[in-house]
Amino acid sequence: MSSRREKANAIRALAMDAVQQANSGHPGAPMGMADIAEALWTSVLRHNPTNPNWADRDRFVLSNGHGSMLLYSLLHLTGYDLSMEELRNFRQLGSKTPGHPEYGYAPGIETTTGPLGQGLANAVGMALAERVLASTFNQTDDTGHFHELVNHHTYVFAGDGCLMEGISHEVCSLAGNLGLGKLVCVYDDNGISIDGEVQAWFSDDTPARFEAYGWQVIAGIDGHDGEAVLEALNQARSNLSQPTLICCRTQIGFGSPNKAGTAGSHGAPLGVEEIKATRAQLGWASDPFEIPQTLLADWNCVEKGQRLEADWNERLNAYQQQFPDLAKEYKRRIAGELPEDWAEQTASLLEQTQAAAESTASRTASCQVIGWLSARLPELIGGSADLSGSNNTIWPEAIPVSESPAGNYVYYGVREFGMTAMANGMALHGGLIPFTGTFLMFMEYARNAVRMSALMGIRNIHVYSHDSIGQGEDGPTHQPVEQLTNLRTTPGMRVWRPCDGVETVAAWCSAIERMSAPSALVLSRQKLAHQPRSSAQLAEVGRGGYILFEPDQAPQAVLIATGSEVEISHKAATRLTEQGIPTRLVSLPCAELFAEQDDSYQQAVLPLSLRCRVAVEAGHGDYWSKWVGLDGSVVSLDTFGESGPGAEVMAHFGFTDDNVVAAVQELVSRAGS
Repeated sequence: MSSRREKANAIRALAMDAVQQANSGHPGAPMGMADIAEALWTSVLRHNPTNPNWADRDRFVLSNGHGSMLLYSLLHLTGYDLSMEELRNFRQLGSKTPGHPEYGYAPGIETTTGPLGQGLANAVGMALAERVLASTFNQTDDTGHFHELVNHHTYVFAGDGCLMEGISHEVCSLAGNLGLGKLVCVYDDNGISIDGEVQAWFSDDTPARFEAYGWQVIAGIDGHDGEAVLEALNQARSNLSQPTLICCRTQIGFGSPNKAGTAGSHGAPLGVEEIKATRAQLGWASDPFEIPQTLLADWNCVEKGQRLEADWNERLNAYQQQFPDLAKEYKRRIAGELPEDWAEQTASLLEQTQAAAESTASRTASCQVIGWLSARLPELIGGSADLSGSNNTIWPEAIPVSESPAGNYVYYGVREFGMTAMANGMALHGGLIPFTGTFLMFMEYARNAVRMSALMGIRNIHVYSHDSIGQGEDGPTHQPVEQLTNLRTTPGMRVWRPCDGVETVAAWCSAIERMSAPSALVLSRQKLAHQPRSSAQLAEVGRGGYILFEPDQAPQAVLIATGSEVEISHKAATRLTEQGIPTRLVSLPCAELFAEQDDSYQQAVLPLSLRCRVAVEAGHGDYWSKWVGLDGSVVSLDTFGESGPGAEVMAHFGFTDDNVVAAVQELVSRAGS
C-alpha cells in the first residue's frame, strides 16, 4: 500500500509535467494542495467515477480554478473517463483539459471556475440545494424508519485570491446565517498570489472572519500532513449545524527546491531543470506522464464508488416501495423533466391572460405567473437581493428557506453577485429551478455570474425589474441604459422585455422550458397597457417576435418595439396608417428567440423589402442597427437618464408617439427624395 505522500506526489508530477508540456499553466496550487486532495478524494469524498452524475454524490468544487491540473489529475487517478492523453493535451485546443475547469468538458467537473470566488459561491448554492431537497424528500415511514434519499456534502477548495474577492464575503456570510452544515471549505493558506507574498495586501484574520459569519473554523492544519487533514475533514462532517472552514497552511509549489513558497511557481512552468530537481527531491523516479501501476491501483476509486451508488440504489428502491409518488417526483425533478401536461397548462394560461385583458406593470404580471408556476413546479426556488417587494419576485405562498429548510424562497440580502452565483450552483446541482431578482441597473454587480450562467449553458432565470428611465424619480444611478445591450450581446443569453401580461407569461414559459441556457426577464415598474391580439397572433408570441398591428394596405414602414415602448409605437402605427403611411408594428420581446426562427417566418414578419424601419426602445440604440439596417433609424437613449416622474422623463427623452411618428415620416420622406 502506497503512503499518502507517495500518492500525493503523483498529482505533483502530473501537474508539473502537463504545465511544462503546455508551456503554460499554474503548477503551484496543485503541488501545494496535493496532500489535501489525496485525503479528501480517496478517504472522504462519496463519488462514483463510472457514473459522474450519480444524484447523491458529494459535490467537489475547485474554486481556485487556475489550479486545474489538480482536478484533472484527481479525475484521471481515481478512475474517471479522462485519459492520460487528455492530460498530455492540457490547455490545447479541443482537449477536455482546458486551462480552467470547464463544465461539460470532462466528466466530474461540477462547475466552471476561474473567476476567483465564484466557485465558492456555486458551492454555497449546491449546499443549499442539497438541504432543500433533503428536507423535501427524506421521509419517515409508518414503522418509524427514516428513509434518507438525499444526503451528501459539498466540498470546495479556495485560495487567498478567492477569499479576497468580495463575493466570498457575500456568500460565506449568508451560508453561516443559513447554517449550511454540509458545506466544507478547505482554505489553501499559502500566502502567495501572482504579485508575491500577500501579507502586504491581505492580512485579514481569516479564522476570526469566518467565526463571525457563524462557521465552524478548524485552524492551524498542516496541509502537507494527510492524516491531520483527514481528521479535520471528519470533524467537519460531524457538524451538521454550521458550515466549516478548514485552514490548511501549505507551501505553494511543494517539492520544488528553488521555487516552492514563491510566486515563481504560481503561474508559469517550473522549467526542465527545476522539474528534474523536484523529481529528485520528491523521490519520484517515473518518466513524465507515467504513474506506477501500484500507485494507480491505490488511487482507484471505481469499486468503492460503485458500491456506494449500489447501496444508495437499494435505499432508493426501498423508498419507492414506501413513497411511490414522492419517488416519481424526485426522479422527475432530478431528470429536469417538466410535468406531462405542461404544454396544455401553459397554453391555457396564455389564453386566460389574453382574455383577462389586464393592464398592469410587467413586474406585477410576473409575480402572478410565478405564483401560478410554483403551484405546478415545486422545484421552483426564487429569491431577491433585498428587493422582493419591488421586483415582485415573492408570492403569497412562498416559504423562505430561513424559516423552513424545505422552503422555496431565499432572502439574499444586498448581495447581487453572490445571489446570482449561488443560483448558478443550485442549477448545476440539479433538482431545482432557480430564479433571482434585482433592478436591471444592479445586474452590473452580478455581471460576471450572469456571464458564467451563459458560458456554462445552465438554466438560471435572471429577473430584472425597473427596466428603463421609465422608473423615474430615482434618477440616472438607478435607470439602466446600456444594460439591455450588454445582456443581448452575451452569447447564449435570451433577453425578454415583455410589453404586457401576455408576453410576460410567454417569457416565463420560455425560460422554464429552456433547460440548457439562461434567460433574462426584463420587467417594468410602471403599468403597461394590455395589447389586443387575435388567436393567430397569440400563437406567435412565444416565437420571440410577431406582427402586433397590421394596416389594411401593404405596409410602407415597420416599427419594432419592446416593453413599454410597444404601447406608444402602437399609437404611432395607428396614426401613421390614418395619415396615409401604412405602418406595421412588430413586437420583439425576445430578439434572440426570433432570430432562431426559420427564415420564412422571419421574412414574413420583417421582410427584407420593407426597408423603412424604426426601432423604439428606452435604452442604448446601437444594438438595434442590426434590425433596422443602414436605411433605418432608432428612437433610443444614448445618454444617461434624469430624475423625475417616469412619464415626464420618458417624454423628455422623446419616447412619445409624436416623436415616433416624426421618425417614420422622416424616413419615408428620405426614401422618396
